[in-house]
Amino acid sequence: MDNEVNSQINISTEQKPRIIAVANQKGGVGKTTTTINLATALAAARKRVLVIDLDPQGNASTGLGIERVDRLVNAYQVIIGEVTIDEAILDTVIPGLSIVSSEVDLSGAEIELIEFEDRLFRLKTCIVGHLEAFDYVLIDCPPALGLLTVNALNAADAVLVPLQCEFFALEGVSHLVRTIDRIKKAYNPELEIQGIVLTMFDSRNNLSYAVATDVREFFGDIVYDTVIPRNVRVSEAPSHGKPVLLYDTACAGSQAYIHLASEVLKREKMLAV
Repeated sequence: MDNEVNSQINISTEQKPRIIAVANQKGGVGKTTTTINLATALAAARKRVLVIDLDPQGNASTGLGIERVDRLVNAYQVIIGEVTIDEAILDTVIPGLSIVSSEVDLSGAEIELIEFEDRLFRLKTCIVGHLEAFDYVLIDCPPALGLLTVNALNAADAVLVPLQCEFFALEGVSHLVRTIDRIKKAYNPELEIQGIVLTMFDSRNNLSYAVATDVREFFGDIVYDTVIPRNVRVSEAPSHGKPVLLYDTACAGSQAYIHLASEVLKREKMLAV
């Protein structure tokens, strides 16, 4: 799989580490699926990648094959300062891809963070100076615009927004974009939208085409050319503890994420100029 994917992604970038928050306050839009499969494709392209699972549901951890028993040291302990992030990093079965896992305890961090003076920057405080071993850090955000997501946006260089091809998509993402703009103005002036990726595209449904057209007209060039199709193999893969690129490399979903990784790296190269 590594050689096959790497042959399709042949772009290099020198900026290290690059921190990208994968965010959308709406659930069920393919955020976690995008995080783990984009991370896998980047690792296959010989990038050193870390996923930080900042969602208390822990789906990114499950999707990368991390058992519950192996999550005793996780993002919650990092956020509240019990351990360093180095102590929480776990290797996955994918060469070059590591993860800081998550458990339901992380849901309590929203309340506990209120007591910290640096509550809006706690994640940034925890990771500064610790991630030089990685080329890319992908933060899987919870489906809400609470303190955990704000922490991710303040720690990130850029935001990648998965956007489901459905009726209320534009309304939801417009709210997220306004939040990103406020974070940029108030706390993190370097923050930028790396791109918007259309997910769960159903070629049999006219609504998917209509939403895609509206999103591209509204947001222009920040929308990726790659569209992630609604694909049964993508849906099946997490139940096997695997990214779809390992579960079925040849399926339409896998090929879409390979193309997305190529686009991300091309865009990163342009942003670095």
